[in-house]
Amino acid sequence: MRYALISDIHANLPALEAVLAHIGDADAVYHLGDLVGYAPWPDETVALLRERGVPGVAGNYDSTVAADYKHCGCRYEDPRQEELSHLSYAWTRAHTSAATKRQLAALPFRIDLRPMGGHAPGPRVVLVHGTPTLNTLYWTEDRDDAFCRKMAAHAGLSPGDVICFGHTHKPWHREVDGIQFVNTGSVGRPKDGDWRTGYVLLDAGDGGVRAEFVRVEYDLERAVEGIRRSDLPDEFAEYLRTGGKVV
Repeated sequence: MRYALISDIHANLPALEAVLAHIGDADAVYHLGDLVGYAPWPDETVALLRERGVPGVAGNYDSTVAADYKHCGCRYEDPRQEELSHLSYAWTRAHTSAATKRQLAALPFRIDLRPMGGHAPGPRVVLVHGTPTLNTLYWTEDRDDAFCRKMAAHAGLSPGDVICFGHTHKPWHREVDGIQFVNTGSVGRPKDGDWRTGYVLLDAGDGGVRAEFVRVEYDLERAVEGIRRSDLPDEFAEYLRTGGKVV
């Protein structure tokens, strides 16, 4: 089985369109949440995923917008980023339709995949947004192996299994005790200094699971102009240009 995993689209429709066009012959595509926020196409993003039949899990932005919660559960780099995050959240809540909110509310917290079929032993692929305990908890690359083991225990993972997640917008991959941990990065709002959209391909077979990180150029100017034409802060456009560098 060949899975394409996309995460943290954040209403960046041009980036999502580029990724879906690039994926090609994957057997299945899944999203890892945070479909909305920070860009002006929340309804269009959710509609496109629904049209393409892409299932996935609830990110913190999805579950909080759906519930009209008081904040998005995000972490901030500095006070200005905190202020901007609140502006994004208020805008997204106001500009996401009731129908889209119902679709966001229906997203599951976790998806388990059995590439070899449920009738036979083999690797399991677990999909969450943040961690198997909370979709607001950041699983950054500097977390130590002990943290990975703790999360693996929460998820019920065994050697050969894989857990995939997003939320931090920075891709990384590690193996601990035979279990693979894969952060898929971000489609619509990368924070690793590379403006290009990104996703992960997982090849799962008898020989185990192999992860490949893919970066794709997209119509950045269309995303930038879309933000500028909206009531969202212009800083969000520059954030896309710099791949997450705070300016």
